[in-house]
Amino acid sequence: MDTVMDNAGPSTNNHVAAPDALDMTSRDYYADSYAHFGIHEEMLKDTVRTGSYRSAIMNNGKLFEGKTVLDVGCGTGILSMFAAKAGAKHVVGIDMSNIIDQAQKIIEANGFKDKITLVKGKLEEAELPLKEFDIIISEWMGYFLLYESMLDTVLLARDKYLKKGGLIFPDTATLYLAAIEDQDYKEEKINFWEDVYGFDYSCIKDIALREPLVDTVELKAVVTDPCMIKHIDLLTAKKEDLAFEAPFSLNCTRDDYVHAFLAWFDISFECTHSKVQFSTGPHSQYTHWKQTVFYTPSTLTINKGDQIVGQLTCAPNARNNRDLDIGIKYKIKGDGEEQSVQFKMY
Repeated sequence: MDTVMDNAGPSTNNHVAAPDALDMTSRDYYADSYAHFGIHEEMLKDTVRTGSYRSAIMNNGKLFEGKTVLDVGCGTGILSMFAAKAGAKHVVGIDMSNIIDQAQKIIEANGFKDKITLVKGKLEEAELPLKEFDIIISEWMGYFLLYESMLDTVLLARDKYLKKGGLIFPDTATLYLAAIEDQDYKEEKINFWEDVYGFDYSCIKDIALREPLVDTVELKAVVTDPCMIKHIDLLTAKKEDLAFEAPFSLNCTRDDYVHAFLAWFDISFECTHSKVQFSTGPHSQYTHWKQTVFYTPSTLTINKGDQIVGQLTCAPNARNNRDLDIGIKYKIKGDGEEQSVQFKMY
């Protein structure tokens, strides 16, 4: 292993030379949106996200001491540096975005040149300097947990590179659904298209309705208890699990109206000695993932104690597997016909 480590020095770059960051144009950023520092600024300033990863890694140094670590989708290298600082023997970070060129400078500027090796490219195609790792770390989550997520890449990394008994940070993710009252915003975002300066734009209303809205929702808007619709254990999950059907039952907590369904996710580092977890829900501190709102075509009238029952389906889009096709069927239990609406996150 030590002879391999000797060859794990500075970055390996099997790629066509990328334009300098100062010379990049909008065309470059369109092809490689993660090359722009602004996206990474938002993620780094998300103190819930970055602070949770820091706590999970830095407060569990005994798990990292002398270990090899693979950082999947390393971005600016922040998680790689946390791992190196926590005592990892060597860290390999991989990312296909040109931001990795800045990450190399950041790593060198902070004295980790000999501890962290960066590889530019796709995990499926790249040749890594180590053949197996003790720990995989990754911030793979997207909006609605799975939109534009790298989870399938993390699972591939697990199957290809993780040692038997190895750890994944984080190791569990849970997706939740609730219903909300949101008359004012629905009026502004959806019903607006019914009358635009006296003209009928309702054809766009149908399109707007089927595109989920990523936004922050106040807790007071939630009119039901939440229901877990998907739990992912990263140590055992398969790629096929990312397409799923889940029944749900939402207990109504007051007399009100339902204008939309709301989804969010929780993340947990279960393998840590000092447990770390965070939520992206409306009851929690702001994160850049916010929540995901699915507006319904019609309004439901609910009474306290009612149950909204239904089924949510989710699958990667056939033409672009980073997009999601989401369907929600729902009704008030014992009252009325089941309604169904299809959404597309793209």
